[in-house]
Amino acid sequence: MRLLLIEDDLEVAAYLEKGLNESGHTVDAAHDGKNGLALATTEDYDAMIIDRMLPGIDGLKIVKSIRAAGIDTPILILSALGEVDDRVVGLKAGADDYLIKPFAFSELDARLEALQRRITTSVNVETLLTVGDLELDQLSRTVIRAGRAIELQPREYRLLEYLMRHAGQVVTRTMLLEHVWDYHFDPQTNVIDVHISRLRSKIDKGFKTPLLHTVRGAGYMINESG
Repeated sequence: MRLLLIEDDLEVAAYLEKGLNESGHTVDAAHDGKNGLALATTEDYDAMIIDRMLPGIDGLKIVKSIRAAGIDTPILILSALGEVDDRVVGLKAGADDYLIKPFAFSELDARLEALQRRITTSVNVETLLTVGDLELDQLSRTVIRAGRAIELQPREYRLLEYLMRHAGQVVTRTMLLEHVWDYHFDPQTNVIDVHISRLRSKIDKGFKTPLLHTVRGAGYMINESG
């Protein structure tokens, strides 16, 4: 999942980013309410994690603003305020879940997965991405081509998922750095070339029709025709 984390405690934010990345998620982080709200209303996310007490604009106002903008992305509030009334206020503001600090990371990760399953079921979102005979199931996180299971490392999976979400479109190096690696600089790094090469060898090698193509001077594209 692509996640937005709005948390002003830098130590907590770093801890969560590390854990979420290791779980295979892509994370954009903001450390104050103003920047967090800007990201929440201009970028697309699968879920948002929002601290309740933030500098600038507090978490409840952010949640209300997100819902007022017509954005229905699942929201999990983090807060040290754990009384029943506090949780009720958070949920009534528009949050989908409320987790009290301190918490175990495993519970946070499980709650995010539950939110994603819930929203997927309720709106009947297509979870199976297909390009030709290549299939990627976003719920089971499995990849199959022509009936053959393909084992991918977490970063390779995230790379393929992003490419397949944009099937038939040119995806630039900068787009991949920002959405798969969370880098906002150095588009000349060879980390993309290395992972593209590994991914291509897994999804194309041994198959008649190549799906992953390099668009010279522009980026990469995944489709059937090239």
